[in-house]
Amino acid sequence: MKRRQLIGYGLTGAASTAALNACAQSTTPTVTGDGEALPTVQWKMATSWPKSLDTLYGAAEIVCDRIAAMTDSRFIIEPYAGGEIVPGLQVLDAVQDGTVECGHSAAYYYVGKSAALAFGTTVPFGLNAQQQNAWLYHGGGLEAMQTLYAKFNTINFPSGNTGVQMGGWFNKEINTAADLQGLKMRIPGLGGKVMAKLGVNVQNLPGSEIFLALERGAIDAAEWVGPYDDEKLGLQKAAEFYYYPGWWEPGPTFDMIINLEAWNSLPSVYQEVIKTDCVESNVSTLAKYDAVNGAALQSLLGAGTQLKPFSDEILAAAETAAFEIYEENAAQDADFKEIYDQWTSFRTSVYGWNRLNELGFAGFSNQG
Repeated sequence: MKRRQLIGYGLTGAASTAALNACAQSTTPTVTGDGEALPTVQWKMATSWPKSLDTLYGAAEIVCDRIAAMTDSRFIIEPYAGGEIVPGLQVLDAVQDGTVECGHSAAYYYVGKSAALAFGTTVPFGLNAQQQNAWLYHGGGLEAMQTLYAKFNTINFPSGNTGVQMGGWFNKEINTAADLQGLKMRIPGLGGKVMAKLGVNVQNLPGSEIFLALERGAIDAAEWVGPYDDEKLGLQKAAEFYYYPGWWEPGPTFDMIINLEAWNSLPSVYQEVIKTDCVESNVSTLAKYDAVNGAALQSLLGAGTQLKPFSDEILAAAETAAFEIYEENAAQDADFKEIYDQWTSFRTSVYGWNRLNELGFAGFSNQG
């Protein structure tokens, strides 16, 4: 290659680098498509999470921080921990009535409003994180959930996932379905409905209240997320036995929930920024959980935690109860039936594919 060509390519490369750097410094135009200056917007975000959890609260912070960065701080969202504005389990209510413009929470906390909301987070024996994302982004799931959320004057965007969770902390060994009778347990969503069907006295508590309830004996068992978050909450100090798998939460998605009037008031540029940043939060949060949970589990085991699997008897009883509940809800609730029928078709298809590719690979590679 001639020296003159090399110099020319070098200058082109330098110019391209400079252009990319300039783009990186300001990723959002200063005007709308109509030529109007982009407005300065300030929102409040209520969350369901304690600030001590750099994963769940961190998922909300990712969205807020990236929105500010991508709009040159023209659009600012200030996140608040559960309880600072409203209790952690009342975020949807606060967004719905306009107390705050947006929130970060889990849809299955609000199954009292509509059982179908559970599909937005996770349901027992449902989809793992990868399958859940496939359903939401490419299987019609997000459209279905946004149609449902609109009935509560809100719109949602997936913004975080934990991956398959643990089965929670118990103050005694649980070997058979009979051992669940009369147990007082913190567990939300349809997982709670299944446990209730198996004889458990179900309670729904925000994360900030679980440790004291478990330590003081107000509950006998509690599930939260997994080793990293559970250790941060100190749950290993309140119960000895740690069960797996969290069959009720195979791929829990968390949502950014936005009041519809607030959403519709935004310029389209800001709406697109929110969509993009929620995807980043969704991917990054799951990656972080997979990166940190292994070491956290070893820390728990080193401190004396006893790791136990749920018996096949319990898993089989829970699966039967779960699908009985789905059929009962579908027979009584048109919203639930519409989403359940569509979700079931997708689940059958993706299970069939992943049984071949994912399990085929895992079955061999995990032999060592």
